[in-house]
Amino acid sequence: MPVEKDGKPNSPNPQHFGSSLLTLLFFLFLFHFFIAPGMRSPTTEVLYSRFRKDVKNGKVAQALLAENQIQYTLKADLPKQQKPQPDNSSTPPPNLQFPQPNSSTSAPTKIYTTTPIPNDPSLPQLLADNNVEFGALPPDRNAWIGTLLGWVIPPLIFFGIWGLLLNRAQTGAGAALTVGKSKARIYSEGHTGATFADVAGIDEAKAELWEIVEFLKNSAKYTRVGAKIPKGVLLIGAPGTGKTLLAKAVAGEAGVPFFSISGSEFIELFVGVGAARVRDLFEQAKKQAPCIVFIDELDALGKSRAGAGPMMGGNDEREQTLNQLLTEMDGFEANTGVIILAATNRPEVLDPALRRPGRFDRQVVVDRPDKLGREAILKVHVNQVKLAADIDLAAVAARTPGFAGADLANLVNEAALLAARQDREAVTMADFNEAIERVIAGLEKKSRVLNETEKKTVAYHEAGHAIVGALMPGAGKVEKISIVSRGVGALGYTLQLPEEDRFLMAENEIRGRLATLLAGRSSEEIVFGTVSTGASDDIQKATDLAERMVTLYGMSHKLGPVALEKVQQQFLDGFSNPRRSVSPAIAEEIDREVKEIVDGAYQIALRILETNRSLLEEMTQHLIRAEVLEGEQLRGYLGQVQVPNDLVDWLRTGQLPSKNK
Repeated sequence: MPVEKDGKPNSPNPQHFGSSLLTLLFFLFLFHFFIAPGMRSPTTEVLYSRFRKDVKNGKVAQALLAENQIQYTLKADLPKQQKPQPDNSSTPPPNLQFPQPNSSTSAPTKIYTTTPIPNDPSLPQLLADNNVEFGALPPDRNAWIGTLLGWVIPPLIFFGIWGLLLNRAQTGAGAALTVGKSKARIYSEGHTGATFADVAGIDEAKAELWEIVEFLKNSAKYTRVGAKIPKGVLLIGAPGTGKTLLAKAVAGEAGVPFFSISGSEFIELFVGVGAARVRDLFEQAKKQAPCIVFIDELDALGKSRAGAGPMMGGNDEREQTLNQLLTEMDGFEANTGVIILAATNRPEVLDPALRRPGRFDRQVVVDRPDKLGREAILKVHVNQVKLAADIDLAAVAARTPGFAGADLANLVNEAALLAARQDREAVTMADFNEAIERVIAGLEKKSRVLNETEKKTVAYHEAGHAIVGALMPGAGKVEKISIVSRGVGALGYTLQLPEEDRFLMAENEIRGRLATLLAGRSSEEIVFGTVSTGASDDIQKATDLAERMVTLYGMSHKLGPVALEKVQQQFLDGFSNPRRSVSPAIAEEIDREVKEIVDGAYQIALRILETNRSLLEEMTQHLIRAEVLEGEQLRGYLGQVQVPNDLVDWLRTGQLPSKNK
């Protein structure tokens, strides 16, 4: 039996039967009607009158007669040693046939054929009178092949075409019969291509999962004291933090089979298919236990069933699949040696029965790395990259707060691409700085040319952001100002990076963030007396942040510490949280509070820029000339920023004194 590369028997595939039979029949047809005639002696068709004339002229050597055909050879075409000698004997030679050449190099004797006139009694006498050897044409020894093919080929062609169509139909039926089979990708003996050496920046999660590795390697260490290894481990974290890589590393370290499948691969159109795939997956896993089954994007399969139903947006297929998974994980039959790892970035939507102890006993949070973690991740990803002597990975890690592992891997690759584009032999720190800006702000678009008015407006806008941002607490250091377009709609940008990782924000820091966002619009109003559309994104962000201050953070002095917003997404950014059901009076008060907070931030930004109007002009003119302001020049300008008298009071209370006071 043929064997595949992975050692599994390669059973015959009936799909090729019809096409193979048609190919064989086509070859036989070509051989019999095209190739075989070319292997026979050459023949020439002549008229019957010419044949009789050649006989009378003594040119014909031999003739073989049949009812509908006469074959004959001429004396001139025969080799000299084979030319017939005069024979006065009345007895014809036995087994009369045309002479064949003696040497393999001799050409075959040329044979002439003609169709006789029916019932010509004078022909035998004519041949005898002219000393022509003649006899009856023997039956063709290969004629039976043509007869057989004539009877066999048509039905075989019919059955071949019918078999080909049947095989196609069976292929579709086979696909339907195997729809319940698991689509999990299997990595035998832990050959997942990852170990714990490839995972950095999430040491706490690695420590939690190391117990799984030790149990798979040495289960007696735990069983002798009565401990049980968790049946399931749920990896929770934001996208790109390394959940899938961590699961592969567990299997790679333990050296056990690894089944990998996505939660969406269980769900199909037909009800019951997902449950069948769950059963098949666990049957395969039990045969190869101890092993690890990894289900990625578990939320696609395990959404909560609360309130689900035909009239409530329920899904019978998903519910049956989830029920089967719950049964397999903690049913009547224990899955000894089968450990379930699952990953999700939406734990809040999972069914409570799935998260309870006994199924997913342990939940491991794979969070975004801190500064030291980012540096460790960068060291892993730069192993295959040639680095210049000026590279400082600690500085790169400090400038990338909030970056996940996937973001850092992309950052290293972008820096390497930039170095290759400049034909450098190694990646420099300048490449990393440019890559950071490219990831944060987008691709630089030098082809987007601004006219003088637009260029001046953008310069004043970005200089206003920098001046106000330099005075605000917890906002980080202004690293760079540019009026070169980047990304989709950014005509300029102010790069402001935090000096350290922050996990909490105080109320005065949020107010400072609001003032920095609205500083660009304030600068336009002070200089031009009007505003442009360039501040639309800043206004949107400021409004959202002010609304969260009131409804989520409880920082409203009038409404107090009351949560008026529901938190639904823990690890996914960009999703707005819905408000709770509130009365019209409360909704009106929320809107009033949000407007007061935004207006206060706008007014303080105006006062800061009015106080530093001359500095605003200097920085703007520099930007118009050079398009970029950074480094020592930028720090020199920002060191001259003057602080308004009422800034401290506003940051503390949110109340802005009147200008007349």
